[in-house]
Amino acid sequence: MKRIFSLFLCAALLLALTACARTPADGVSTDGGASVYPVTVTDQAGRTVTIAAEPERIVSGYYISTSLLIALHQQDKLVGIEAKADSRPIYRLSAPELLELPSVGSAKEFDLEGCAALEPDLVILPLRLQDAAGTLEDLGIPVLLVDPEDQALLDEARDIIALAVNSEVRAWKLAEFTKGQQDWLADALSSTETPRVYLAGNADFLSTAGGGMYQSDLIALAGGSNVAREIEDSYWAQIDYEQLLAWDPEYIILASGASYGCEDVINDPRLSACAAVAAGQVYQMPDKAEAWDSPVPGGILGAVWLASVLHPEECPPSRWEQAAEEFYETFYGFAYSAA
Repeated sequence: MKRIFSLFLCAALLLALTACARTPADGVSTDGGASVYPVTVTDQAGRTVTIAAEPERIVSGYYISTSLLIALHQQDKLVGIEAKADSRPIYRLSAPELLELPSVGSAKEFDLEGCAALEPDLVILPLRLQDAAGTLEDLGIPVLLVDPEDQALLDEARDIIALAVNSEVRAWKLAEFTKGQQDWLADALSSTETPRVYLAGNADFLSTAGGGMYQSDLIALAGGSNVAREIEDSYWAQIDYEQLLAWDPEYIILASGASYGCEDVINDPRLSACAAVAAGQVYQMPDKAEAWDSPVPGGILGAVWLASVLHPEECPPSRWEQAAEEFYETFYGFAYSAA
């Protein structure tokens, strides 16, 4: 009897260990998840939100959550999105039908009445729209607030949304891709030096991302050191030429949507003494599909691209090109090279 009991105990332990080792992909559809409704989640404002049933009508008032929903294969459920959708190539390339949806405005001018009129089952908004979220919830509409200001918060936003919309397996695959790129970069760049990098903003060359912003994480992942990392602003910070020259970056990177070009920076006589300008090491982040210098699912590709600029021997350009092809074909359904 003792021998039988021991065998039974071993078998039970083995079964438990096997269950713990299972991944979300085991026996589950790649387009769905395992959410059981009603589901309760905590959003990035610390609010507890209960969603009674799987959402069929979703409004996204933020380009980051819209991009996440496409990657999670939820675009068919969207009934309204943020303003200026036609300025984002990723929608035209992956889900052109979204361009025909009603706009609910922006964080600065959110259309609360228009959003409610769409009768959504779920609304996803940026953290800045907490007041609007409260009003919508008074109307019985569940709202998630997201604030993906760094890579960890982007990962968290992905998982919160995936749980809410029943797409956890898709989120797991997206996480797996991101983690794979991060691990590859960490290994490839483990013995490299970290050059000084200045990342310039869209509208103004003298605006930059401090240490609390997603862009600073991107620079670190790419094996660089953000010269503005000591700035604590949670938004683009304004500096002057004196500060930039004191930092003396070895590389200057322009944001994807910069309203000026590399030649404008190189030909600026006030920057002639800057190491990056003297060496001609001024580059602009690609923007063919989307802005990789923003916290979107494809933002990890910005780190791989930047690594190819800072460390071309360890990370040749072919590496980010291959990664971009795999990413957009897998999660957005188009070929990056043909975009």
